[in-house]
Amino acid sequence: MIVGRCKIVSSLCLGAYLVAIPAYAEIHFGQAVALSVGVVALVMALGLLFVAILIKDVVHNYLISKVNQGIKDYPKYLENLSSRQISLLLDRMVKKGRVGAILLVMLTLLDFPSLAQSSQPTAGSLLSQGGILITIVLISIPVLAGVIFLFFKITNTLNRYRNQQREAEAGRVAAYLDGIEGKDLAATLQRRKDALDFALSHNELSGALPANDHKGLINNVEHEASLPFVARKRKAHVRPKVDPELSRLITWFIITATFWLVFGTTVGEYLGIKFVAPDADQFSWLSFGRLRPVHTNAVFWGWASLAMLGLGNYVVPRVSNTSLFSIKLGWYTLILINTAVVLGTLSLMAGINNGGGEYREYIWPVMLLFGIGLLLTLINYFKTVASRTTKEIYISNWYIVSSVIFGIVISIVAYVPLWQNGLGETIIQGYYMHQGVGMWFMLFTLGIVYYFLPQQLNKPIYSYSLGILAFWTQILFYTLIGTHHFVFSAIPWWLQTVAIVGSVGMIIPVVAGTTNFLLTFKGAWYKITDSYTLPFFLTGILFYFTGSLQGTAEAFRSTNLLWHFTDFTVAHSHLTMYGIICFLLWAGIYALMPRITGQEPPQITVGAHFWLALIGLLFYTIPLMYGSTMRGLMWMEAKPFIDSVSFMAPFWLWRAIGGSLMWLSHLFFAYNLYRMMVAPGTVDIKETAFEKLRSIDRVP
Repeated sequence: MIVGRCKIVSSLCLGAYLVAIPAYAEIHFGQAVALSVGVVALVMALGLLFVAILIKDVVHNYLISKVNQGIKDYPKYLENLSSRQISLLLDRMVKKGRVGAILLVMLTLLDFPSLAQSSQPTAGSLLSQGGILITIVLISIPVLAGVIFLFFKITNTLNRYRNQQREAEAGRVAAYLDGIEGKDLAATLQRRKDALDFALSHNELSGALPANDHKGLINNVEHEASLPFVARKRKAHVRPKVDPELSRLITWFIITATFWLVFGTTVGEYLGIKFVAPDADQFSWLSFGRLRPVHTNAVFWGWASLAMLGLGNYVVPRVSNTSLFSIKLGWYTLILINTAVVLGTLSLMAGINNGGGEYREYIWPVMLLFGIGLLLTLINYFKTVASRTTKEIYISNWYIVSSVIFGIVISIVAYVPLWQNGLGETIIQGYYMHQGVGMWFMLFTLGIVYYFLPQQLNKPIYSYSLGILAFWTQILFYTLIGTHHFVFSAIPWWLQTVAIVGSVGMIIPVVAGTTNFLLTFKGAWYKITDSYTLPFFLTGILFYFTGSLQGTAEAFRSTNLLWHFTDFTVAHSHLTMYGIICFLLWAGIYALMPRITGQEPPQITVGAHFWLALIGLLFYTIPLMYGSTMRGLMWMEAKPFIDSVSFMAPFWLWRAIGGSLMWLSHLFFAYNLYRMMVAPGTVDIKETAFEKLRSIDRVP
């Protein structure tokens, strides 16, 4: 079943990726649609075939159970019992004192297993536009995902019914085993148990004397019997259970966050295609000016914010050694934020926005819902920390609670329309632009890392003092740097200079934080190969260092003159928001969800998620940074603007390719999240039967 599901998801991902290729290769869009339809039909056909096989198996078991209500071929379960099961059965026979004759057929089945086995439409005006076709393809992806989800629900229902059948079968086998008698059968079972328990002493060839092995060539050799396709990773340690109500709340935060990640990046995938096919559509709701803020706001407020709050609902009470103050407030926050993102997305696509803002395009009544959600979260976290049973407030709560405070301040400053006009709006926008990234996303995520990284390494953070230094210097310098995006603008020269100085000052918290995290790895680097969470943490930490210092480099007037208004800022924003925030959030989710659900994700698909996201990010950012640098030089040399546009075409192609890989990795992540929430498996009739026997013994 697992292999079948992997094949289905792989077919879906491959089909979605192939759909984007015709835009680059200039293949007719009709071929892309035909290819997509073919892939969808193939996936649905495979799904129907699988369901049909499963239904046939369930019906077959049902008919057999009806026909054989009397004497069944239960003796088949005695053919390959384990030593432990035989011991349990013999003990019951001795306790009951059953030494009567056994059926000759039973002895025959035991002595001769071979005998026992032999008894078993036309294109219209809109459809002629490439953008509409691409849109249909992209819309079909979540529809197909819904079909696959329905398929999984059907198979899960059938599996539950089949397991009920097997549970009933196990009960009947247990009753049969409880009633069998026979001295000869007991002797036969004992001989089989002795054979199963026989083991070599492991010194038949070497003797009892120790080997003269002063170089350790024998005693220190590790032998792997098989060569795995992917490196084996350690499973999550069994830890204390999480409150079921809190687990449910956190799970829904992560589920909705993942939905907005897939939705937002699907929109971003389409925007990347439009860079290489700018005339793809003429539909107003799909214009670049409307979809671009849909993409950014969905991943900001939908994906990253919800994922952070979901993890924060676990970390804050955990490091306070208490329970979350109010589960109900958490649900209110979840509903308010999701409502804000839904309403904001619809309003943006309809052309309703707040005008001049670059990132803050949601109108203020929509973001008021988001702000209220943050206020409820702040109350919840404050009350939780106030009821802590530890004397100290761990550094994670310093970061998380302060980020929520700054998030509320940012929402008020950036969205209240009273001062949103003229030059003041420009200054506020610069403030908001960096406060949103550094004081909401970065502070919160660093607080999550300060908990989960030591937990995954099973050692304390290297230096608490370095963490406090990074915390206060980030608050000091990051709140000053927003206007470095408006160097050479009409805002006061001294304010530009303050922003540049603050950007240089950011070297202190970045170096302190990176040093603290990397030195926490000291003596534990070997654990990276055994973990599927630590590579995400390490990648996010390295991007934290490089991406943040790149922001410092961009702040100077000389570099601002070269890079500003080019796609270099686009590459930088993805290097930070994606390379830092997303990778660290994924690491936290992979660390937390197995503890909540008890289910591990498939290691091969976790690896596919990691490498597709990392390679896609590099394909996305490096060509854009190089091409944008050359484009800035062309502008400084007064080359015609259209020449710079033509020059960027191949780099925009790389942008689309990298974005496609990143988007594909998100589908793998969504699948991994599904696997961490759904428990696979089939009831083992024999093992369940003996469990029922043990339960019978426990009943007085």
